[in-house]
Amino acid sequence: QVQLVETGGGLVQAGGSLRLSCAASGRTFSSYAMGWFRQAPGKEREFVATISWSWSATNTYVADSVKGRFTISRDNAKNTVYLQMNSLKPEDTAVYYCAADHLGGRYASGYDYWGQGTQVTVSS
Repeated sequence: QVQLVETGGGLVQAGGSLRLSCAASGRTFSSYAMGWFRQAPGKEREFVATISWSWSATNTYVADSVKGRFTISRDNAKNTVYLQMNSLKPEDTAVYYCAADHLGGRYASGYDYWGQGTQVTVSS
């Protein structure tokens, strides 16, 4: 079992920045692929970014809609994954969810563990 707690959401003006954090329980954090998804009112949950780690490489992938503005990273010593969000736009407004799974990927169905979500609101 993995428990995930997101923090760092809030209200920011367009063009501003926020950093989301997701703290995970458990002693095998490094073995999990971590993902960030978001869901705006009336819309389906949308993939944002994912990161996996091994002794040989850290692999990241971000959605085209946020590429160049959002960066995903992780600190295995702190059992935490981050989402740095820069140049925020009103269309980035959503509830942002952290997810964990041994396989991960770009699809929500690939993740077994989810946080409760944190609201990000970008004003114009």
